[in-house]
Amino acid sequence: MKIAIVSGKDEGPTKLNAFDNALSDASIGDVNLIKVSSMLAGNAEIVKLPKLKAGAMVNCVLSEITSDKPGDQITAVIAVAIGEELGCVVETTGINKDADDLIDEAKMMVEYMMEKRDVEIKDLLIESSTAVVENIASVVASVIYLNDEIIEE
Repeated sequence: MKIAIVSGKDEGPTKLNAFDNALSDASIGDVNLIKVSSMLAGNAEIVKLPKLKAGAMVNCVLSEITSDKPGDQITAVIAVAIGEELGCVVETTGINKDADDLIDEAKMMVEYMMEKRDVEIKDLLIESSTAVVENIASVVASVIYLNDEIIEE
């Protein structure tokens, strides 16, 4: 199994446009995202996001938050733990919460998930995106599940 971890942030004239712009900033704005739960195959390989086919149906774990309150600090976090048998992904978000605290929370949650499954963590990665809202802003962090059908040749 191959996955990519991405993040993005942007502003827009509406909440929907801000979210769409953040997806585009993360290079996943031209595909259809299908939210899935948080499990990975064992020894999942993390790769750089390849160019995806426009309109492709793409499985993902998505952390996203949008705010229209100027001055808000918004953060989206994804944590990925990979073991030989399986892997886990968690997401968390916050408004006006310390980004480091949210990262620590995500790390704790993914470590707990692996511990409950009695799986040793071989690799742990965290991706986050933080922005201070000017007008309307959105931040995203995502794990993208890759397969040959969705990759542009």
